[in-house]
Amino acid sequence: MVVSPSSSGSRSGDASAQSLGYVVLLSTIAAISGLLFGYNTAVINGVLLFLRRQFAPSNLASEIAASSLLVGALLGAAGASIVGDRYGRKKSLMGSAVLFAISPLAAAASNSVGLFSGARLLNGVAIGLASVLTPIYIAEIAPSKHRGALVSLNQLGIVIGILVSYLASWGLSGFGENSWRWMLGVAAAPAVFFIGGLFVIPESPRWLITRGRYAEAEKTLARLSGESAAAEEIQAVKSTAAGEQGSWGEVFSPAMRKPLLVGMLLALFSQITGVNAVLYYGSVIVSEHFPGQSAGMALASNVIIGTVNLIATILAMIFLDRWGRRVILMTASGGMALALAVLVIGLTVRGAPVSLMLVSILFYVAFFALGLGPGPWLIISEIFPNKVRGRAASLATSVLWSGALLVTFTFLSLVNTLKLQGTFAIFGVLSFLCLIFVWKTVPETKGRTLEQIQASWSK
Repeated sequence: MVVSPSSSGSRSGDASAQSLGYVVLLSTIAAISGLLFGYNTAVINGVLLFLRRQFAPSNLASEIAASSLLVGALLGAAGASIVGDRYGRKKSLMGSAVLFAISPLAAAASNSVGLFSGARLLNGVAIGLASVLTPIYIAEIAPSKHRGALVSLNQLGIVIGILVSYLASWGLSGFGENSWRWMLGVAAAPAVFFIGGLFVIPESPRWLITRGRYAEAEKTLARLSGESAAAEEIQAVKSTAAGEQGSWGEVFSPAMRKPLLVGMLLALFSQITGVNAVLYYGSVIVSEHFPGQSAGMALASNVIIGTVNLIATILAMIFLDRWGRRVILMTASGGMALALAVLVIGLTVRGAPVSLMLVSILFYVAFFALGLGPGPWLIISEIFPNKVRGRAASLATSVLWSGALLVTFTFLSLVNTLKLQGTFAIFGVLSFLCLIFVWKTVPETKGRTLEQIQASWSK
């Protein structure tokens, strides 16, 4: 049988489209963890309003209640490499999914701030595990030219989860003083879907190769990128893995210093520039610091913030693989600094319109979502060698959660000491320093395979 060139090209194109469709499906299933991540972190924004009324906690107790999840996330992220490297990406994500299902119900049933904080800590462990393993999993199955958009599906899931939590808080706020229990408990439902979806995804082929399970890896790669590319990809992964120890000694070796510094500092900047002050305490900021704003208006403002966050994240997914990581990260951090400068001026000048301050916050969130939202997760998933990717990403993500914890645990105390304008001025300066850091240090990874990125550090 003779196949014409056009017929052969058509079949090749159909196979390529089918492979990409399969990768998108797997990435979408994995990114459900992002939705759970976003919902469970941001729901505290609405919960805290009712928790402060029902249990009358001090500012310190409120900060502990808001931060307990982040402590758990830090612990989960720190342990993710051990779990992910030993048991694989798929089984480890399943463990996080079970925690995602149990912990919101425990938090919803709490009858004290202490029990609430304990349940939220467990929820945070699930988030910490997933925050490391999901971007790694997607990066390890994605073709290089689509990796930015596919890894950013996780960030899209996060911002959808944040928006859904704001909508749920707004919609359920009319259920009385126990509304916060419903806000928390509904998160168990998508966790069950996540568990079901994980049963159908394959293990990461790159993890299988590092374990010497070449037949399984080739089978998965054949479906991900086609049979002809599978053998070549296995050889490329095997050659770059040669000589790597896959140990903590390798993580801290001289060859790893620059990528580790880039990953850790970019992760830190994404948090100490203050976005969680808005995402976690937005309703408190609007209701307690902006004149004439009710609790209902504060929750409605959150919905607008969440919508802007979602739109900007979709734009990031479109342009990360077109414009490159560096351009978007620099644009975003510079835009955040400018938006916060306007916000600080509005908070300082007596009689400044509330609308000016709200619009400044919206632009700040939009620029964050464009760059520092998806960017660090993407860079962290790309820049580390295969055998130590889990350990190095775990370390960088632990730094990220440490930054989130620092901001969340100190925000109300900083506002009491420096006022709102002083606190956001600090975040603005840090945003500008982030711009300088990206300009001077962060490499461009657009369009390069993970193995090519690894090789570039030695040049």
